[in-house]
Amino acid sequence: MIEDFVKASLDQDVGRGDLYALVEPSVDASAKIIAKSDGIVAGVEYINVLSRLENFKITWNKNDSESFVKGDVLATINGTSHVLLRIERTLLNMLLHASSIATLTNKYVKLVEPYGTKLLDTRKTRPLLRVFEKYATRCGGAVNHRMGLDDSLMIKDTHLKTIKNLKDYISKARKKIPFTSKIEVEAESFEIAKEAFDSGCDIIMCDNMTPEQVNEIVKYRNENYLHVGLEASGNISLETIESYAKTGVDAISSGSLIHQANWIDLSMKMD
Repeated sequence: MIEDFVKASLDQDVGRGDLYALVEPSVDASAKIIAKSDGIVAGVEYINVLSRLENFKITWNKNDSESFVKGDVLATINGTSHVLLRIERTLLNMLLHASSIATLTNKYVKLVEPYGTKLLDTRKTRPLLRVFEKYATRCGGAVNHRMGLDDSLMIKDTHLKTIKNLKDYISKARKKIPFTSKIEVEAESFEIAKEAFDSGCDIIMCDNMTPEQVNEIVKYRNENYLHVGLEASGNISLETIESYAKTGVDAISSGSLIHQANWIDLSMKMD
């Protein structure tokens, strides 16, 4: 899957061929990837595949999930001039995209780590980039939530509109879905959460609640349903996430890790 993604990314940029290469013969060349801002590395796994496919050598000074500061040389590249100039934008795009997500994710992780809370991503990913973007959140220290609808059964507010009896539905679901699949219910109020607890779900997502509302549900869980996991989600930001982590939920999920990540600054300089 990674190889197909890398090939498609390069093909998009190169098109029918690099016109630069039509003019002069190729010569031996080297280059450096230089950080122009601080961040967390992500993308090494993908760029190593690009290196193999395009026959250039890359030596990393930083690995996935490691931090860097402005001025660091992240990697050195050796190959021919035609190859290095052909792969430059594809390499940088993958490294920039993934590292930017990892960098923002790590900021969130540092805020929740003291409370033992897991940070989760979501399915709010760009079309066809889910695997790549969720790989980037892992590099930043997050844990992946569902990769897709087949991972676990999440009953959201939209599903609840179609379900007459939640307890009966979950009972039927247990007989249909894989034995190892969990059932999560999205709750926007204490009343819905209580119904979900009573219906036998595995996880409850406290969605768009205040920290005070989440506190109430955590207390109820701790007194009655210790085996049920609790997740907080909805309007989670760098400014608010610590207040949710303090409630005692097991995990906090946020789409912001991906869709709010601003690109950091990296460049490739030929020697």
